[in-house]
Amino acid sequence: MGAVILLSALPAAALESFARSSLTVETAGGGKYRFDIELAETPAQQAQGLMFREKMAADAGMLFTYDRPQPASFWMKNTLIPLDMIFIGADGRIVNIHANAVPQSLDAVNSAGPVKGILEINGGMSARLGIRPGDRVVHAAFGTAK
Repeated sequence: MGAVILLSALPAAALESFARSSLTVETAGGGKYRFDIELAETPAQQAQGLMFREKMAADAGMLFTYDRPQPASFWMKNTLIPLDMIFIGADGRIVNIHANAVPQSLDAVNSAGPVKGILEINGGMSARLGIRPGDRVVHAAFGTAK
């Protein structure tokens, strides 16, 4: 039994830490929604993402960024909460949204084209706030910060 507890604790011991920032999503309808985010910038941080989290504040999220726009593919392995994955182009415009990604799913969730970033927020939040493709993400990663 002690070995099981030790093995269960291993992932937590190896967890990455993340820098924090904030971003705003501006909707076509005039809404402005601020999120306090963690930044997944390194390969190790991006591999971990929101794995093993049991909850996330309503105004929280994680932003994954790339140096150059590229196709992106995510999965939900070891992710315990449903997420909306918002795929963002180099200009800060939302390319596509995958709503309510299923926890623990190994199915690929893909961008609809090259993206420079992906914002993960609580599942269903995009629909509740009226966030849609074409809306604008304001953050330094996209050159849209004010």
